[in-house]
Amino acid sequence: MRILIVEDEVGVAGFLEQGLKESGYAVDVARDGADGLEYALAYEYDAIVLDIMLPKLNGLELLREIRAKRVKSPVLLLTARDGVDDRVRGLDVGADDYLVKPFAFLELLARIRALLRRPPLQTGGALRMNDLEMDVARREVKRAGKSIELSPREFALLELLLRHPNQVLSRTQILEHVWNFDFYSDTNVVDVYIGYLRRKLDREFDPPLIHTVRGVGFRLSEEARDE
Repeated sequence: MRILIVEDEVGVAGFLEQGLKESGYAVDVARDGADGLEYALAYEYDAIVLDIMLPKLNGLELLREIRAKRVKSPVLLLTARDGVDDRVRGLDVGADDYLVKPFAFLELLARIRALLRRPPLQTGGALRMNDLEMDVARREVKRAGKSIELSPREFALLELLLRHPNQVLSRTQILEHVWNFDFYSDTNVVDVYIGYLRRKLDREFDPPLIHTVRGVGFRLSEEARDE
């Protein structure tokens, strides 16, 4: 899952970036509202963590702009203001949730997970296909009741596929959501990690769930048809 952080406080931004990356997310960081707007309009993020007090363009103005442009990424507002009016204003212009600084990082993670479970993403506490099940909160994956150990990047890739069942995802889409913004896009890393997942999830189980659509990308589906 790919997350955009828009935060001008260097310490806070660095702390969030490191923590989210260690939790398996791909992360981009913008240091002011103008850059944040550019990022949000240029790329499809699974969630945006947005500070209200920003230089050049404040968080509420940025939020109005992206909602006017029909950007549907869920937005978690960060604010040092604890007044009810400020929180209501943020929610009214299109925020999905908010946190008042200072906050616990574990709470931020929990709120992000909750946002990712909302439509248009798949709802529910677990992601499933056939006998494959992922518990996002517990970071657990099972197939046919057997626990599967995944690396953070493998987990992120499988989560993306499970959140878009039966949909063909191109290598570029996968790179943009699972790896960071500055990752070299000509690499075959997507194919390598798809191979890792196949060995762990499909080799000893039936039916195979990860399918190649030649020249396009990959699909997670119960239908056994590589194209």
